[in-house]
Amino acid sequence: MFPTPLDKRGPMAKPLYQAMLPLALIAWLLPLLAVAVFSIKPGADFTNANYWGMPSSFDLLENYGQVFFNSDMPRYLLNSFLITIPTVIGAVALSAMAGFALGIYRFKANIWLFFMFVAGNFVPFQILMVPVRDLTLEMGLYNTKTGLVLFHIAFQTGFCTLFMRNFIRALPFELIEAARVEGISEVRIFWYVVLPLMKPALAALAVLIFTFIWNDYFWAVVLTQGPESQPVTAGITAFNSQFRAMYHLMSAGSIVAALPPVAMFFLMQKHFIAGLTLGAVK
Repeated sequence: MFPTPLDKRGPMAKPLYQAMLPLALIAWLLPLLAVAVFSIKPGADFTNANYWGMPSSFDLLENYGQVFFNSDMPRYLLNSFLITIPTVIGAVALSAMAGFALGIYRFKANIWLFFMFVAGNFVPFQILMVPVRDLTLEMGLYNTKTGLVLFHIAFQTGFCTLFMRNFIRALPFELIEAARVEGISEVRIFWYVVLPLMKPALAALAVLIFTFIWNDYFWAVVLTQGPESQPVTAGITAFNSQFRAMYHLMSAGSIVAALPPVAMFFLMQKHFIAGLTLGAVK
């Protein structure tokens, strides 16, 4: 069921693994490296078909300056933050409370409620496109950041609840029983006993949801239009039409759009790994 450890394989397994790992890493990062190199090239290099050679000059400041000062990229970035951060807070907060209820309390409908949370994750996005768009139009939330935030919170809460419920069920139940014996209310048990133990899981989930929402393109195109409300993933489309065939500027814009989730991961890397591995071994 699980891969055989390298130590238990043949004598050629470890050297082959060590040789293939850098090649796989290069193949994985090659498109990103190419875009990064394109973003510092002058426009003349593309006119002269110098796609893969060394830049004739390094125009990093000029290219990125045009991205920030001669386009709507700052507005798109701000929209992405105004959409992503409230979504992360809302989805993580709701899922922490729902996960506590489903993981701690024992009642007949528990498994059915949990099943409903899980089942929502298997519904394809494309099936929901038309009804969700019609709903936002009827509620006056179409082409607003609020509508996109509310939808993302509703849709991401199912996955987050699954994550939180499984994490909470792995916590020592004796702590909760001891708190109940002392007469502590359920709200205080959640806030002072369970929530501090959930910090690694909360951090890991926040990184995942931040990445999911920031990189979302489908719903950003379906539910928003224009720089007033579109996040950066959808804004890149308008950005490309503005700088048509100016691949150095489009590459610079793509790098700028990709930096926040990468920075988020490296800032939270320690907590992210701890949240994913906590409870893996006893």
